[in-house]
Amino acid sequence: MKILVTGSNGLTGQKLTDLLLKHPEHELIATGKGEDRYPNQFGYFYESMDVTSLEEVLDTVARHRPHCIINTAAMTNVDACETEKESADLMNTLSPGYLARAANNVGAHLIHISTDFIFDGTHGPLKEDERPNPLSYYALGKLKGEQAVMLTAQRWSILRTVLVYGITLNMSRSNVVLWAKGALEKGETINVVDDQFRTPTLAEDLAMGCFQCATSMAEGIYNISGKDFMSIIDLVYRVADHWGLDKSLVKRAKSADIKQPAKRPPITGFNIDKAKASFGYEPHSFEEGLAILRSQL
Repeated sequence: MKILVTGSNGLTGQKLTDLLLKHPEHELIATGKGEDRYPNQFGYFYESMDVTSLEEVLDTVARHRPHCIINTAAMTNVDACETEKESADLMNTLSPGYLARAANNVGAHLIHISTDFIFDGTHGPLKEDERPNPLSYYALGKLKGEQAVMLTAQRWSILRTVLVYGITLNMSRSNVVLWAKGALEKGETINVVDDQFRTPTLAEDLAMGCFQCATSMAEGIYNISGKDFMSIIDLVYRVADHWGLDKSLVKRAKSADIKQPAKRPPITGFNIDKAKASFGYEPHSFEEGLAILRSQL
């Protein structure tokens, strides 16, 4: 199978490169904006591709003719989406539709990564058939991106995920686990919300879910996340315990006390039974994920 990955310079994209290079029976075309940031640049083909340019997307996909496209590219800074709406529209709403058109032209299966933030957070963990109700511009854009894929692509899968964490070289953004670990190691006091609940996802697990979906050619909507449901403050406490850091530095806070431009859903997290049954998805526990992260650090 020839697999084209967008956003290959990002965390999930680089984890997909790691995984696919272990499966040389599949051919990887990695695409991203600008130069390739993957550390060991052999065993695959890289091409710069701007997913917000319809012309570039159609041309690149037509030349490579992949069997499957995995779209990890997105504008994931939730607060920035509130103020940079044009950029958010291009990345999160329009580009999935461009990729769907390109996929149709070559008969490819499009796998698109979406988010738990499309829900309003009244309860959780959630199944795939829950009704979306976005609370932020980021969430609205991601929901519209899903709709563009479903309306346009002939063969599609949408993989929704939650609070992805992990590490790779040349990271453009941090994540909650690295932030908490770094702050506590410096002896900084941090305010952490106790009224938001998630199922945090190891980046390697998300990459594996994408790979399993691609190789099984499973279509439809699937939840791909971690299996442990916890509050954000519990997550930070578990990070502190894992690295032997001072939990007294962690101060309990409410979402309303932390001034952020974008509203977050209070409770999400996912039920992942459908992905388990459909293609054998089996994520690590949160503690196992931290151990993997520790070995990489």
